[in-house]
Amino acid sequence: MLAIIVPARRASTRLNDKPMYSIAGKPLLLHVAERLRAIAPEIPTYYAVDDAEVKRLLEQNGFNAIMTSVDCPNGTVRIAEANRSIGATHIINAQGDEPQVQRVHLDLLADALRRGAPMATLALSTWSEEEFRNPARPKVIVGSNGQALYFSRSVIPYDRSAKEGENGLLTPENMNLARQRIGLHQGFYAYTASFLNTYISLPATPFEQIEKLEQLRVIEHGYPIQVRFNNFPTRGIDTIEDVRAFEKTLNVSATR
Repeated sequence: MLAIIVPARRASTRLNDKPMYSIAGKPLLLHVAERLRAIAPEIPTYYAVDDAEVKRLLEQNGFNAIMTSVDCPNGTVRIAEANRSIGATHIINAQGDEPQVQRVHLDLLADALRRGAPMATLALSTWSEEEFRNPARPKVIVGSNGQALYFSRSVIPYDRSAKEGENGLLTPENMNLARQRIGLHQGFYAYTASFLNTYISLPATPFEQIEKLEQLRVIEHGYPIQVRFNNFPTRGIDTIEDVRAFEKTLNVSATR
């Protein structure tokens, strides 16, 4: 069984009370839940939460919520805990702060699982220089087999032929050379249930802890992550600036 599981932690370091943060009169998590129901009504969807008020909000609006421990160290562990009750064999991890998720994102991940990937994620193949310099936007380098080689908040790879002042950003010539091999990481994942069980047995790793990127644990332990590229950006809600940008999209939609 394929299921979508959305981890939702009440606490947030950058946006206070993020799942319940009101945007256009509605909690952020409800924006996400309604979006997923609209684009994938046939896929069973569950919310792995750590707070009774958030669980009640979801259930009162017709969504499935499962209580998980407040001590889960990351979203992947929270999903694994929830799946003990759900029993899905293949899981798509949509994010509770990504209200602009599109059906193409879910389809790419589901296809990777169908083709035998134990774990998969997404990357954006086009971006601005500003986005690529931004340490809040993780980057990924991909091998010729489509598997992730490394994720980083830094600019990677560093282009030694770049001019002074360009901070190692790829030249147009080298950008052509590396096309479809580097991208901005989009934080959607997919896993088989068996690999989820493997993941939670793996100890934390040095680069995971240094970069604060949980997916690095997988690579550091030698397991593959299949990366699917696309040209459909989303903007996660982490800051007040993100909230304002999302509100503008809602206003545009309302006037059409």
